[in-house]
Amino acid sequence: MIRRALAALFWRVTGYRLQAEPYPEPPAVIVAAPHTSNWDFAFFLAILWSLRMRVRFLAKHTLFRGFAGSVLRALGGVPVDRRDPAGLVDDLIRRFQAGERFYLVITPEGTRSAAKGWKSGFYRIARETGLPVVTGYVDKVTRTAGVGPTIELTGDVRADMDKFRAFFGPKKGLRPEFTSVPHLAAEDEPEG
Repeated sequence: MIRRALAALFWRVTGYRLQAEPYPEPPAVIVAAPHTSNWDFAFFLAILWSLRMRVRFLAKHTLFRGFAGSVLRALGGVPVDRRDPAGLVDDLIRRFQAGERFYLVITPEGTRSAAKGWKSGFYRIARETGLPVVTGYVDKVTRTAGVGPTIELTGDVRADMDKFRAFFGPKKGLRPEFTSVPHLAAEDEPEG
């Protein structure tokens, strides 16, 4: 109740509107983009609290020190040691396969700065577990934030990423100059 009240206050103060297309029950992966500002975190908390979504989200391990770490864990944070991201992905896959039911929020850009493309962890997790991918966004242009269409991955990386580009292409983050194009390195590999 308190979280929803805080989220409602956030929407009034920011002047942004919450939008939500139908989305599946957990478990699912939520791709949160564009990720261009520290304020993105507040927007995504407001989205999740408004919609009463039980989530886990990934954040760099250095943020989990001291009191801040306790708060982040209570909010659903999972520390990521960027020196061993594969171990974390394997752990999350095991948790989903064991039947844990939550939404996993991932910012595939992996940074708040402009990136050449997205990191592929969300894709690997969704493919290996068969989970749907829900699009989550903040768009400065339309002053909206929320969850958009759900994308079922096919394994055709380029075709799947075309769907993400179609949805996220017109969206601009809070700092538009840092908005990255949805692209995975696997799209550049020769077919065969």
